[in-house]
Amino acid sequence: MKKSKNKNIAGLCTRAKMSRQNYYATHKLRQKQKVEKDFILAVIRDYRKTQPRVGVRKLQKMIEQTLKENNISIGRDRLFDLLRENSMLVEKKKAFTPKTTNSRHYLPVFGNLLNKYDVTAPNQAWVSDITYIHTEEGFVYAALVTDLFSRKIVGTHIGDTLESVGACNALQMAIKSIPKNVYPIHHSDRGSQYCCHEYIDRLKKRGISISMTEENHCYENAVAERVNGILKDEFHLDRVFNSKQDAYRAFENAVVIYNTIRLHMNLNYMTPAEFHEKKIVV
Repeated sequence: MKKSKNKNIAGLCTRAKMSRQNYYATHKLRQKQKVEKDFILAVIRDYRKTQPRVGVRKLQKMIEQTLKENNISIGRDRLFDLLRENSMLVEKKKAFTPKTTNSRHYLPVFGNLLNKYDVTAPNQAWVSDITYIHTEEGFVYAALVTDLFSRKIVGTHIGDTLESVGACNALQMAIKSIPKNVYPIHHSDRGSQYCCHEYIDRLKKRGISISMTEENHCYENAVAERVNGILKDEFHLDRVFNSKQDAYRAFENAVVIYNTIRLHMNLNYMTPAEFHEKKIVV
């Protein structure tokens, strides 16, 4: 039987003008490529357990060291093709967006201080915003304060009300994260949560300058909007949770992963927490 098989291979090699050595070399190469592809996919699946919608560029950077240790290399285009072939490309989703900003009020508002301000280090400016998460028990709302330079989330609160208490709690957490002699600019939209007397009083008492959007607020508060989008899009916070408690846990986990694990291209592929501590100027 073995002799017959070798004759068949020899005949195939003769017809295709391929030597027996080339045949086995090609077969071995294909086996190696399959093993490498399977290994790459396994590594990516492991990363996506915590970052389910991370994109191809970041994935390539994240797996770079692991592949190097195993003598495997793959370019971005090849990685893109591999993920597409295995239905592992991330699909963008759009969902209904409840209104979280009420700017039609008679509370005091402030001008935009960030228009001409060049942020060069952490703790110089914060951006704040509120986003929603959908559950079977109704919507919950997450307030975030983010460092404009490092993109680190420095203050959070999640609850089932759009009242100012959530924003105030997130602000208090952010204030506790800075030394007493540090006075960042606080930037937000003109929502009632940020214009209310309690919120403004906390900022003034701490000596924090107040900045707000004036026109086209989605552009004037783009970093805060972007952080919201990352949490919703990359960490599945845009799905409908079974309960509010499930949403709370998912949000808190997402913030930790965003700050300490997720790589940021604009931060030289560092995490916001690393970049915040190193105080690198880009």
